[in-house]
Order: sequence, then C-alpha cells, then structure tokens
Amino acid sequence: MQRSPSESPKMPASDQPILFFDSGIGGLSVVAPTRGLLPTVPIVHVADSAGFPYGTKTEAEIAGRVPALLGRLVERYRPRLVVIACNTASTIALGAVRAALDLPVVGTVPAIRPAAAISHTRVIGVLGTNATVRQPYVDDLAERFAGDCTVLRHGSAALVELAEAALAGTPPPPDRIAAELAGLFAQPDGDRIDVIVNACTHFPLLEADMTAIAPHVRFVDGGPGIARRIAVLTAGQAFPDAAVPGTLVFTRLGERERTLAAALGSYGFGRLEAL
Repeated sequence: MQRSPSESPKMPASDQPILFFDSGIGGLSVVAPTRGLLPTVPIVHVADSAGFPYGTKTEAEIAGRVPALLGRLVERYRPRLVVIACNTASTIALGAVRAALDLPVVGTVPAIRPAAAISHTRVIGVLGTNATVRQPYVDDLAERFAGDCTVLRHGSAALVELAEAALAGTPPPPDRIAAELAGLFAQPDGDRIDVIVNACTHFPLLEADMTAIAPHVRFVDGGPGIARRIAVLTAGQAFPDAAVPGTLVFTRLGERERTLAAALGSYGFGRLEAL
C-alpha cells in the first residue's frame, strides 16, 4: 500500500531488521561491512535457493520472480529496509521492486566507478554472472564513469558455485579459479588489467583465492559502498542495545541448504527458516 503524501513516515521499531536478498549466500559480502558500521542492527538474510542460480536465467524470469518474492518477504518480516544484495537481480528488477514496495530499497550494481578511479593502466575487468555482464546498465556505468578505460567483461557461473561450496567447507581448486580469471586475461588487452570489479556478491567471498592467482590485480566490489548507504538511510533510527543472532532464510530448505546454514553460524546467524 502506498503512503499518502500527507503522511509522515513512521520510525521503525528497534527490532525491525534489515532484509538482505540474494539468489544464494553471496549477500554475506554485503552483510559483513554493514555489521561493521551498524553492529547491533537485526539482520534477515534471504537466499532464493529455489531459484538459484540467477546468472543463468533469462531477464524475464528474474523480472517476474524477484518483485513477487520480495513482496512476500516484506509482508512476513516487516523490515525497515531491503537490500537486493545481488547484482543480477538489481540490474534487472530494482526499478520494479522499488515501485512495488513502500520502504527504502538499496540495490547492488557493479563498482565500475571506484575501479576506474584507481586504475593506472585504464583497463578494467568486470567479473559477474552471465546475466549481469550483458545488461545495458553495465554499458551505461562504463560510459558514465569509465569512458577513458577499456572495460572487459566475463560471465562466470562456476565462481558462484565455487563460492557456495567454499562456505560449505570445500576449498576451491586453484586451477578452477585461474580458468575463470583467464576469461578476462585472455581477451585482447586483458594482460593490462590492473583492477577487477567483482560484479557478483558471491565473488568477494573468493577474493583471497583470486588474489593468490592474480596478485598484480586489485579487486573491488560494492559491499562497502552499500553499507555506507544503509547507514545514511537508517541514521537516527533506534537499534537494539546489543547484537542479536541473524535469521537465515531459504526459499527451499534441503540438505544443501542445511549444510550451508550449519557453516554460517560463525557469520552471526543463529536462526534458520524456510519461506
């Protein structure tokens, strides 16, 4: 329901959470810097395991699924703010979600602007899902913020799977990481890349592994910037006096998801639910 222009927004209660939404558990790379700035804010992280992965789906599938699912989640959890912690979902469905929900919605977009600011060679790599790297939104970001750079792109579904497996306790094989990075480095001018944008929230979870393969490259992602935006939007709001365990939600709760949930207790999640 849309608020009347004469109504002033109601301040959220201290126990109202921030809801982070992703196709999987990549949103952890956004949750971490957010907790760094807002250590006691209640957090609900939703992984759309029934729709995972998004990067291999069509734009129509994602545009139809994400707004409807977030509508159900907002009704259930009554968050103070929603973060679409997924580049693919944000580049395709952010506008529709904002139009449908009567609360602040923060999206995740490739960090091309900060990458261009620190590149010396003026050759930047954008590493995302197949669905993200082909979006016109990425063209627009490159034109507006990296017009004097060569921006190379590579879509990787494998890195998403490797990140989820790593969190479940299976370290990624270095040759698999190297093969995915070669998708950028093997392109014309790829040997000149000095900054890579991790344009999928799963990929920062593998940053140490990627740095071991390409120590000459700096990796950037949108997590810290999103955390700062969340802090601005929630300034002046009440929070609990102490941190409480977060809630981890899966849209399909099977053996794979239970294994992941068990591994995420150390990330501050103490409650597991299915939608």
